[in-house]
Amino acid sequence: MNLREEKISSELLFDGRIIKVKKDVVTLPNGNTSTRECVEHNGGCAIVPITSDGMVLLVRQFRYPYDDVLLEIPAGKLEIGEDPMQCAVRELREEVGGMTDNIIDLGVVYPSPGYTNEKIRIYLATDVICGEPDPDEDEFLQVESYSLEDIMIMIESNEIKDGKTIIGLMRSIGKL
Repeated sequence: MNLREEKISSELLFDGRIIKVKKDVVTLPNGNTSTRECVEHNGGCAIVPITSDGMVLLVRQFRYPYDDVLLEIPAGKLEIGEDPMQCAVRELREEVGGMTDNIIDLGVVYPSPGYTNEKIRIYLATDVICGEPDPDEDEFLQVESYSLEDIMIMIESNEIKDGKTIIGLMRSIGKL
């Protein structure tokens, strides 16, 4: 069965600093037409930092769209043409002051495939050595460390709600 949709036309509705919003007209597999609203994003990288004593470093920060303070793995926007691993290393350094030579690629996730083309590449960093964080000027973070056991409890109790964080942590368990 053919499930593909074919774009007929596209209209740019918004062109911002982080996202673009388009409204496309598509042909459906049955021949009918429909519209698709798509948020275009350069993508991002996230990294699960684990110290040599097995502690996971997370950042607590306010997330405006949810009006909530979330606990997350370090992550950031991928710049156009930037190497994803370099982005992850940069975010590790900026957000938790971490450094390591031990980085494993955990793959790509599609956070919301119903309306955005955003892809997040996730990495695992082991034997992380901590220094001073150097967050962006508009970034306000609190660095916290947890055991993997505590993190599993926090995921189960819904204290950790961020999708990339949950996926990154769960994928990390099989690599440790």
